[in-house]
Amino acid sequence: MRAVVVKAAGGPEAVQIVETARPEPAAGQVRIKVAATALNPVDEAVRAGFFGPVGDGAGLGWDIAGTVDAVGAGAGAVWGVGDRVVALHHGAVKALGAHAEYAVVDASAVAAAPASVDAAAAAALPLNALTADQALDLLGLERGRSVLVTGAAGAVGGFAVQLAAGRGLEVTGLAREADEELVRSLGAAHFTAGAVRPASVDGVLDAAVLGGAALEWVRDGGVYVGVRPGAHPAGVRGIRTAAVGVTADGARLAGLVRLVDEGALRLRVAESFPLADSAKAHARRGEGGVRGALVLVP
Repeated sequence: MRAVVVKAAGGPEAVQIVETARPEPAAGQVRIKVAATALNPVDEAVRAGFFGPVGDGAGLGWDIAGTVDAVGAGAGAVWGVGDRVVALHHGAVKALGAHAEYAVVDASAVAAAPASVDAAAAAALPLNALTADQALDLLGLERGRSVLVTGAAGAVGGFAVQLAAGRGLEVTGLAREADEELVRSLGAAHFTAGAVRPASVDGVLDAAVLGGAALEWVRDGGVYVGVRPGAHPAGVRGIRTAAVGVTADGARLAGLVRLVDEGALRLRVAESFPLADSAKAHARRGEGGVRGALVLVP
């Protein structure tokens, strides 16, 4: 099968398409024939060597939308060959990732695919929606409380705005001025481009990775949650700070799928590329200004 790997850190030119053996599912795992997969900042970070040397090669990709192709022992009670699914292929540095024709994941990381969207749109869901949802849990804000979402027009931020509004939080979105209409359409009650400081909020979900600068918006005793594990700022003025480390969770992913099918969670695709053009997709991400997922189609 074809798979995307990086054998040496670098720019988009470091991305390679290789022929490799089709992976086999172990007990409790399923193999998925990938119909679509998304490119995310974490993939760029692996490519650039942010997580260290890639050794004999690192596979890229976390998001999977596709069809179950084979099941390991014990997984057949839940999933069957031919099931349309989405899944999170967790792990920054791995031999093979989701950017491939086939991928193997734990059955517990899988959910039935949305019925209301195609595979390209479904591929935009797992990593970024799970990150946003788990970050909101970490914030722990009750209905009626206020939250500022930085990077509100981006992938994680866009999901965070929608999910926070759905939880009954009063959402302020921070993004570029040109993105105000988009951010408000996602459910933000208030908008700021940063030039005018918004009223103090109970919490910040820092999808833009502003770090300590974002603490200025948080009231005394509030809460800050970042999206880069280990990179959250130290607390000041009694502010609790933390960062989400996304985990694979098929049951939670199934809940997000239901929101998609109910029309309560919007999926955004900016552009699709054939798997063979993965390097072009990386170059496009590097240009910035992407509003929606860059999807690879094997």
